[in-house]
Formats: sequence, structure tokens, C-alpha cells
Amino acid sequence: MKKLIFPLLVSLFFLNACKKGGEPKPIVQPPLPKPSYISDNSFKIVAYFPSYQNPDSVDINKYKMITHLFYAFLTPTASGSLNSLPQLARFNQVIAAARSRSVKVGISVSGANDIFVALAANAGARTNFVKNVLAFVKSNNLDGVDLDWEYPRTTDGSDATYTLLVKELSDTLHNNNKYLSAAVTPAVYAGSVRDGFRPENFQYLDFLNIMMYDGLAWDKAAPKQHASYNMSVFSYDIWLNTKGLSKEQAIMGIPSYGRNSSNASAGYRTLMAAGGKSNIDSAAYNGSVYYYNGTKTVKEKAMLAKQRGNGIMFWEFYFDTNGTNSLLKAANDTLGRAYN
Repeated sequence: MKKLIFPLLVSLFFLNACKKGGEPKPIVQPPLPKPSYISDNSFKIVAYFPSYQNPDSVDINKYKMITHLFYAFLTPTASGSLNSLPQLARFNQVIAAARSRSVKVGISVSGANDIFVALAANAGARTNFVKNVLAFVKSNNLDGVDLDWEYPRTTDGSDATYTLLVKELSDTLHNNNKYLSAAVTPAVYAGSVRDGFRPENFQYLDFLNIMMYDGLAWDKAAPKQHASYNMSVFSYDIWLNTKGLSKEQAIMGIPSYGRNSSNASAGYRTLMAAGGKSNIDSAAYNGSVYYYNGTKTVKEKAMLAKQRGNGIMFWEFYFDTNGTNSLLKAANDTLGRAYN
């Protein structure tokens, strides 16, 4: 009997040990790493839609002629809070129309220079601003943000604080898979504004909407034209060659409005309705001559943008016509892009 008891006790001991620690533990898989943000480097046709324009008179099929649309503008306070968006019903209408034509939609954030200077110089205000912008983007299911600060300067230190603001905004938006662009100076005039945008900012931005217009009398060969072809060439030279911007980030800004010798402006659709010709770059209106970019110049600029950059941008969408003399149509046709 004793001979049987000992093996039995040994078996019970091993069974008990298995119950306490011998059962296989479940395999816990480590969490998958969050995919890093990848910027979209496709050729872009960007347009802004300002809140003061009525979208009702814009042919909805024109949205097929763009890839990105920014509603303008959302404005901040110096503390980083956001003012109420003007024309909320229009915002919803424009965003819905763009989405129905598979356009990526975003909000352009702009405001007075002194507000941005104060905002960017304060760490708490920067963080508050970034938090509020992200909340706005998420609540409206937007794809991205455009920062239109005109302009950071070397003379007041805002060149440095602009970088701090852009980095924080970029990190937050990219972590949430949202893109960030910036509207920037054409850089054709030397000085504190041209130098106010540091090349170190390039790493934080998906693309730059370079405002290659409002340069009345800059081009000595065409002094009455505020946005000549030569101005675009020189602007590319500064941004790509001097500052070192990549081709993939360079978006050429094209105006859909003209200016007269007094620097007053008139929309392209207004000038065409007053008898202007789409294939030339000037028209008489209200007792003076306005100079603009007609379809011929827009086609030439579109080819330049294809060669040296990665897209075109129009300020602004409403100013263009709906018909056969549309500037957007001219650009799309030149680029061989389908929009029907």
C-alpha cells in the first residue's frame, strides 16, 4: 500500500503545479504602429472660395475642374480662439458641392498680421489655436488647412515664430491625416517679407500656394500687368533655386481678376460681361483699362507650372466664368485633364 501512495502523491504534486503555472498564457500581439503621414504629390488645381461670394451662380460642374478647394476665411484671435465662420450656410453649400465632385476640401485661415504676430509669439496661444483648428476640421470632416498669414517678416521676429506655429500645426494635422498648405508671397520683391519665410518651413508643409500676382509695375516689359508670365518665372526662380523649395510643393498662383493703373481690381467674369475678350489680357471697364490673365496667358502659365511646379491655384473660384472662355477650362484643356 505504501508503494502505491508515493507515486500517487508525486502525480498530485505535478497536477497541482500545472494548475498554478503550467497553463499556456494567451499571446498578446503588440499594437500595430500608427502609419506615418504621406503627403499627396499629385498635380493640383487649387481654388479659393471666399465667404463674400454667392455660390448659386457657379456652375456645379466647374468643381470637376479643380482638385482642392479652400473656403476663405476662418479667422483667429490673438489668444488662439477662432471667430465664428462667416456665411455658414454658404460654407456648407460650397463644401457639399465640392465633395459631390470628388474635390478635397479645406479651410483657409487668415486674418490681420498683428493678430498672427501676437498669436505666434505666445506658446499657449499657439497650442490653443492648433487645438481649435483641428476641432473645426474634424467637426466639419475637412481634408486639410491652408494658412494664409500675410506676412511673417524678419523685422519683427515673426519669421521665427511663424516656424514654431507651422511646426505645431503641421504635427497635429499630419498626426490626424490632414494636409497643411500655406499661401505665400511671390517673393519677387527683396526684403523682410521675402526673407520672412524660412526654408526650414518646407518640411512642415504639403504644398505652397505661391501668390504670383498683385505685382503692378514689377515687370518693366509689361508695367501695366500685375501678374505677367515673367513674374511667374522670376517667382519660381526665387522659390525653387534660391530658397530650395521642391518642385512637388510648388503651386503657381494665377489671378482670375484684373487691376487698373490705380491698382483697383475687377473680377474676370465682370470684365468678360462688360465686353472683354478672353484671348487678350486687357479690357476697358468703368472708364479705365484693366489688365488680367486671359485664356492664352493662362494656358502658357499652366504649361510653365507643369514644367517647373506641381500645380496651379486660382484666387478665386467665383471670379471665373462658367462658359467656354473659363480660365479653369483653359488650364484643364492645356494640361489634358478630363473634367466632363
